[in-house]
Amino acid sequence: MRFEFKVLTASLLLSISAGAAFAAEPIKIGVTGPYTGGSSSMGVSMRDGVRLAAEEINKSGGVLGRQIQLVERDDEAKNERGVQISQELINKEQVVATVGYINTGVALASQRFYQDAKIPVFNNVATGSVITHQFNAPEFKESYVFRNAAHDSIQAPMIVDEAVKRGFKKVAILADSTNYGQLGRDDLEKALDKKGMKAVAVEKFNIKDVDMTPQLLKAKTAGADAVLTYGIGPELAQIANGMAKLGWKVPIVGSWTLSMANYIDNSGNNGEGARMPQTFIQDPNTPKRKAFIDAYLTKFKPKNDRIDSPVSAAQGYDSIYLLAAAIKQAGSTDGVKIREALEDLKTPVDGVVMTYDKPFTKDDHDAITGNMVVMGEVKGGKVVYAYPEDQKAAGAARKKETAAVTTK
Repeated sequence: MRFEFKVLTASLLLSISAGAAFAAEPIKIGVTGPYTGGSSSMGVSMRDGVRLAAEEINKSGGVLGRQIQLVERDDEAKNERGVQISQELINKEQVVATVGYINTGVALASQRFYQDAKIPVFNNVATGSVITHQFNAPEFKESYVFRNAAHDSIQAPMIVDEAVKRGFKKVAILADSTNYGQLGRDDLEKALDKKGMKAVAVEKFNIKDVDMTPQLLKAKTAGADAVLTYGIGPELAQIANGMAKLGWKVPIVGSWTLSMANYIDNSGNNGEGARMPQTFIQDPNTPKRKAFIDAYLTKFKPKNDRIDSPVSAAQGYDSIYLLAAAIKQAGSTDGVKIREALEDLKTPVDGVVMTYDKPFTKDDHDAITGNMVVMGEVKGGKVVYAYPEDQKAAGAARKKETAAVTTK
């Protein structure tokens, strides 16, 4: 009898121990982006913002009593690589969600696997307008794709408004040949059309192109008084440098990627004055932003105390806090329950970009609306506020507009 009691006691202890070990298993979250190549300044900054948020959450006890474990993968800005990674993270790593995606094409090719698996995927940088509409009703009952970046249906009208505000009447469009560039070009043309305008030249270039002379000559010959861009840093720098070689200097206004370090550094003085929409500028104008910037600079020690892509870092940081809030509210790591929680977050999330108060609904998976975006300008080798009034207002709480822009 005593022997049986000991065996029973030992079994119970083993069972309790196993249960405790199971409860303590980390919460796996995928982090995918380009950590090498031309898009890497965005990818690395996003990843580091994610790391910083996860570290803070873990130091505070984690989520549901469990630590967050990041499963990081370099998608190299390649669609096929993104597809491979999504399947690996879902089937092998069994992540409860994935954050990231810098490139629109990679997101569109990859996130369908999360949709099929009913696992949330959180776009924290990619801006293609169609990203959160890929699985719209009525064809799809639910969508597992969320985003906290300013989509191109917000950015393109801002770019055109900036051109009109400054009196430009004959604009040219230069966009890269990727999904990002061409979808952005389409958004720019739609925004121009609404103003009764049409680009005097619309030119395309490829990733890794180093000579933009043919495209710039066509824009110059057409009499363009400004160039509107959709591309990424290295090629955008070639546009600015190509203008200098031609002795032709007109303003550049483009998508948020003009804020990338490899645009600013590779173009030097030629890139000064470029303007672009921004959700976050590296300016410690609120206690939350100052704490984030100080922590980022201390931990990652970027060159010249400048975050390579401040927007990517801030949005990456916020995406983890939003996801953690949803998991906590759901009381579960089940994908369906996390999606439902994201669509109805009960408690505001204090982020770096803003305080997220009801950022998503069942029909709206974009957290950012136009009132949260300001115009930045490259000045003195960094991005600053283009307008003093935006800098003065930056400390004020920004809330999501009730009528979100959801143009496909």
